[in-house]
Amino acid sequence: MTRVALVTGATGGLGRTLVPMLRAARWQVHATGRRPRGGEDIAALDLTHALPDGLCRGVDTVFHLAALSAPWGRRADFHAINVDAVARLAAAARVAGCRRFVHVSTPSIYAEPRDRWAIGEGDPPARRFANDYARTKWAGEQAVRASGMAATILRPSAIVGPDDAVLLPRLLRAVRRGRVPLPAGGRALVELTDARDVAAALLLAADAPPTEANLSGGAAMPVRAIVARIAARLALPVRLVALPRPLAMAAATAAEAWGHVAGREPVVTRYTATALGWSRTFDLSHARAALGWHPRIAPEAAIDHALEHRCAA
Repeated sequence: MTRVALVTGATGGLGRTLVPMLRAARWQVHATGRRPRGGEDIAALDLTHALPDGLCRGVDTVFHLAALSAPWGRRADFHAINVDAVARLAAAARVAGCRRFVHVSTPSIYAEPRDRWAIGEGDPPARRFANDYARTKWAGEQAVRASGMAATILRPSAIVGPDDAVLLPRLLRAVRRGRVPLPAGGRALVELTDARDVAAALLLAADAPPTEANLSGGAAMPVRAIVARIAARLALPVRLVALPRPLAMAAATAAEAWGHVAGREPVVTRYTATALGWSRTFDLSHARAALGWHPRIAPEAAIDHALEHRCAA
C-alpha cells in the first residue's frame, strides 16, 4: 500500500532534500511551499492563511518543515508561521485522522550567552530566548504538544545543504567580504548537520513511536575552522578577526538599533553573536535509541557537498 506524505516547507533547504528521499522510498508526496520554482511538483501555499479544505485528507504522515528561520524580522511574522500556522496544521492533521505529525523545531531554543555541553532533551531551554525565532519555535512546540496529535518533534542543529537559505548564505557573504569578525576568535564549537542526515531522521520518525529528539552531526567544529574550510574550498583569501565576546554583543546591539532605523537585517545580530560566540553540543543517545538514527556525514563532508552543488547550480 502506498503511503502518503504531506511535506510543508518543501521549497526550503531541508524540504528539497526530504521530498526526493520520500519519493525514492515509494511514498506519494503532496509537497507545499511558498515559492515553488517553475516546473516543480510543489503546490504554492502560504500557511499563514486559512488552510485549504482537505489538505490533510488521506495523509499518513505530515512532515512540517515550514517556518520563518532567520535571526531578524518582525515578531508578528515569526508568530504567524511558527506558532499560529503550526497550531492550525496540527489540528487539521488530527481531524483528518493522520497517523503521525513530524515537526521540525530548532536547538536555537537552547541558545544563550554561555557554553552548553551535551544538551539532552530533558535540559531546559534558554533562560531568556536569544530572538523571536527561538521564542516562537518553542511556542510552536507547545502548540504541537497541545494539539492531541501523535507527534514527534525534532531539533536539528545547524543544517547544511546545497539549498540552505539560512546558515550557509550568511557565512558565504562574510567570507566573500574577506574579513570575518568572530566572537571569542571563533573558538566556540558548533555541530553542523548535513541535510541528508536530517531527512533520514525524518523518515525514521514516521514509523518510530512519538518522541522528541535533538539531532546534530555528532562532531563539533570550531567556528573558525568552518569559516576557514569555506574560504579554502572557494579559494578566497579571508582574514579572521578575533572579537571579545562582550564587544561582539555590544556591536550587535548597536547594529540591531540601526537595523530598526534602516528597516533591514543588520550585518550582525545578538542571536548571531550568541550562536557563534558560545559552544553548544548535543547528546544524541536518545535519537539513537528512539529513532534508530545516527549521523553518517562528517561536517567537513557536509560543507564540501553543499558548496560543490551550490557552485554547480
